[in-house]
Amino acid sequence: MAKISPLMLAPPLLFLAIAAMFYFGMNRDNPNALPSARKGQQAPEVVLAPLGDLATFDDDALREPGVKLVNYWASWCAPCRAEHANLELLSSEGVPIYGINYKDDPAKAVKFLAELGNPYRAAGTDESGRTALEWGLYGVPETYVIDSSGVITLRFAGPITASVLEHTIRPALAAAK
Repeated sequence: MAKISPLMLAPPLLFLAIAAMFYFGMNRDNPNALPSARKGQQAPEVVLAPLGDLATFDDDALREPGVKLVNYWASWCAPCRAEHANLELLSSEGVPIYGINYKDDPAKAVKFLAELGNPYRAAGTDESGRTALEWGLYGVPETYVIDSSGVITLRFAGPITASVLEHTIRPALAAAK
């Protein structure tokens, strides 16, 4: 009878460990969800530079009555371009959206909005990324649902697709009312 070397067991054990990792990782509630330390808290301070001749906003705007969105975006961001039509749709339905242009060339950002349309009630630029750090931004695009008290009720990282709009953003807007 041949002896089994411990080295012969290593490949099957490694395979089982990787398979278990994939299995448990794929069965999480939402594998795309990123944690948000800010959910349930007041929206952090907003310190923005003006973006072209667009109206800018501050903390007071985020605490006005009514539910609103804060959307981080950049002209160099392909997913931002992909979600833009859905932001335009929400804006046309009366949802106030406040835009924060992230680490972008302001001239390119203004051109982006001139080309695709401006869904934002007001917008400013965060050229240094300092405000984004306070908000816990992972990357652009990223959208936050803010209630009437200025509390973050949802953080969504990634582009707002038609599916995300119907299954995530609209329910969060309704719940925040």
